[in-house]
Amino acid sequence: MLAAEPEPPIAAPRIQSETHPDEHLWRQFIGPYADRYLTHFRKFGLGEQPKFALTWNWPAFLYVSFLWFLYRKMYTYALVYAVGPMILTYLTGDMTVGLVWSIMAGATANYVYYWHCREKIGELKKGSWTDQVKQDEALKEAGGVQPYVIYVGIAFYVLFIMTMIKMLQDGPQDGERAPDKPAKPTAASSV
Repeated sequence: MLAAEPEPPIAAPRIQSETHPDEHLWRQFIGPYADRYLTHFRKFGLGEQPKFALTWNWPAFLYVSFLWFLYRKMYTYALVYAVGPMILTYLTGDMTVGLVWSIMAGATANYVYYWHCREKIGELKKGSWTDQVKQDEALKEAGGVQPYVIYVGIAFYVLFIMTMIKMLQDGPQDGERAPDKPAKPTAASSV
């Protein structure tokens, strides 16, 4: 009988330390879903020289994008994503502009949020904190989420659905109706 040679053991992959010295600060600042965001942030180089890595953020894509930025307290981006699509839709007349902005938000929201967190945490670290509890409170206040935005989002969707139902009931506007076909010319009759 042939004896099979035992396979050499597979070396365990070397895994970088998954904890960052300031991870506690990041968790306090991020608030809900910190594990999910920290997983993305590690791809960007958490604590290292930052680099862009393509990630996807479903809430920023699926919901009205400016509401996600507002929910995460990124007010400047919320304003840009609220006004930008409207202005471009008005200027171009192209209704797909909103979809393009949603795709941009879905593809870049995690990276934008990473930079937002990094800057705000850096600012808070500059302060001399002797009381850890007060530092945690300041992180939660500066970061975290705006829970009321969920209700604003629900109100927007209800308003949107009601508007769509009304538009469907009314039909196209007069200026948007297809032109009627011209009548067939009749043969001239001689009497």
